Amino acid sequence: MKRTLRLCVPALFAALLLSQSAPDTAIRGFSPQHAAAERELEKKLQAVPQADRIRDAMKFMSEEPHHAGHPNSKRVAEYILAKYKSWGLDAHLEEFEALMPYPKERSVEMTAPTHYRMQLKEPVISEDKDSSDAEQLPTFNAYSADGDVTAQVVYVNYGRPEDYDELARLQVDVKGKIVLARYGASWRGIKPKVAHEHGAVGCIIYSDPRDDGYERGDVYPEGPYRPEQGVQRGSVMDMPTYPGDPLTPGWAGEKGGRKLTRAESKTLMKIPVLPVSYGDALPILKELRGPVVPEAWKGALPTTYHTGPGPAVVHMHLAFDWQLRPLFDVIVRIPGKDFPNDWVVRGNHHDAWVNGADDPLSGQSAMLEEAHAFAELLKTGWRPRRTIIIASWDGEEWGLLGSTEWAEKHAAELDKGGVFYLNSDTTAKGRLGAGGSHILERFINELERDVNDPNSGKSLLAMNRERPIGPPEGLGPATGGGGRGGRGGQDAADRDRKDLRIGALGSGSDYTPFLQHLGVPSANFGFGGDGGNSAGIYHSIYDSFTWYTKFSDSTFIYGRTLAQASATAVLRMADADVIPYEFGDFAETAGRYVDEVERLPRDSSAPALDFAPLKDGITALKKSAADYETALGSADLSRAGASAALDAALLHVERSLLGKGLPRREWYRHRIYAPGFYTGYGVKTLPGVREAIEQKNWAEAKAQIVETAAALTAMAKAIDDSARLLH
Repeated sequence: MKRTLRLCVPALFAALLLSQSAPDTAIRGFSPQHAAAERELEKKLQAVPQADRIRDAMKFMSEEPHHAGHPNSKRVAEYILAKYKSWGLDAHLEEFEALMPYPKERSVEMTAPTHYRMQLKEPVISEDKDSSDAEQLPTFNAYSADGDVTAQVVYVNYGRPEDYDELARLQVDVKGKIVLARYGASWRGIKPKVAHEHGAVGCIIYSDPRDDGYERGDVYPEGPYRPEQGVQRGSVMDMPTYPGDPLTPGWAGEKGGRKLTRAESKTLMKIPVLPVSYGDALPILKELRGPVVPEAWKGALPTTYHTGPGPAVVHMHLAFDWQLRPLFDVIVRIPGKDFPNDWVVRGNHHDAWVNGADDPLSGQSAMLEEAHAFAELLKTGWRPRRTIIIASWDGEEWGLLGSTEWAEKHAAELDKGGVFYLNSDTTAKGRLGAGGSHILERFINELERDVNDPNSGKSLLAMNRERPIGPPEGLGPATGGGGRGGRGGQDAADRDRKDLRIGALGSGSDYTPFLQHLGVPSANFGFGGDGGNSAGIYHSIYDSFTWYTKFSDSTFIYGRTLAQASATAVLRMADADVIPYEFGDFAETAGRYVDEVERLPRDSSAPALDFAPLKDGITALKKSAADYETALGSADLSRAGASAALDAALLHVERSLLGKGLPRREWYRHRIYAPGFYTGYGVKTLPGVREAIEQKNWAEAKAQIVETAAALTAMAKAIDDSARLLH
């Protein structure tokens, strides 16, 4: 029988009095009496993480290269598992397998007008013992095609679609050519993808010192930036189509399970692609002629930048072993006593391209301390109301493999009971970058209000409110910024907004399958912005314990703060009387997105588009959000928290934004957030509508407006259903 919750007058008066007199100390989703107990638990929880233990864990795990599929990756997983078990936690390994081809042959040489054979090798630096470690993966791009090609070279800047538009204006064609692109401005996998679409037969990606080398500051080991022969490894899987094992889209990759053939996979690159250093790129750039490039295309190397084609001619030869290899996710489960089927999931990956002190072990080491803190709390007799799962993912670097396979395996449980997914990846020092579902914006602001910066003593929220007016701060390639969970730009009006804005999530880390495939409200945390930019050693042999302790969070006090903040977020979500989503911030932000797509430029031949359905959806959302706040403010939360029906209704709110899938990439189902088809990491909000307009597909734009508006209306109804259960 359906049970409605009635509120007596004294309880109503107390709730209203609390909402008026103590807005800065209340904890959303908790009754006053339970909030007091929660704060006591949080004090105990936050006292456990220690900087020295975070340092020790990073030092051990970064001692050897541990790329996914290698025995050292399993060794790191087993170390994490042993730590969890030593604290008394229920932990186990979940094994999957995925296509992970290692390189067999790599050679690139310029054959005309002069001869140069690329080194394709990062040199040992005497100050860093790990730079000489055995078993380092060579410099390569995962999921490149095999190939043996010889062609003239064309320099294509960052290799984005708009760069090819500029080449067309300059009457430069890349068909049948090898393109030379610089890292930056878009995800690396976009560069060979777009090159292939324009007829190129190969792609070389190099790191220009203007972006992450000597133009930015001193190079390693004197400074944090990329040295002359430093190279950024990385996957070029077509992740905007789908992440995870290329052979098992939509289902878990397990031994003996169904697999596509390589020919059937939609995410493997069609042309050979290889990353190189700026030391190896310079000889080619010096031999290019053709038009001088536009000012914005110029890097910092000592040569005049020309587009080509040629006369530089390059021969590329690449071959890979195309093997299936194992993945080892480490999973902790702390059962919930009231709602065991409702899951609060915390994750960070453990695999690295080489030693990976910064990426990912800065975040993974902090997460170990969070697990330790929960283990200590369990010893006091505490049990969470909802189940807590702590996951150390494998294979993230290859394309979110471990998290995607796990989420696809547990899709039914997550669809029914996924409350919250909290991710971290790299973390450094500075301000907390936070991005995520905007129904979490109030929750994140309250969390930042209640955790202090370790240097200034101010709250994390106060530190973020002091950010300069302007574009987003750089938080490093795996922490914040374009789509990976950093703060968005701040304007003057934002400073007076009740809740500080959080960024929207694109892709590039393990929240993607939870949010954009399954509709689980998700967030990504990581500190950054205070020097020590890791872009210069990102995915290189120089991402080492030596680099991290010299140039990043050397005292590990921000790692400790990340552990405190993340553990507190998980505790609040797991123990709240009422799941602490808030919908007004989402409605306001989604309204901004609608205004943005309406203002997107269209040429004079474009038909009129009717945005009224989207605006009507936003209007309905704002009303539903306000009604929900009224209901929440007058409810007895200690009684409402006993309602399984209310939990279920709230879990349906974000799920209502899922559709049948975006055009040409059905795996991505979220109507509000997705990685851009041609940006990769960078988020596209209202992606179906926005990308159809950008690509001048007017029929598709009209259809996507209707479908997105229907999702907004469905969300408003789900909020209304939740409000009725509060009354």
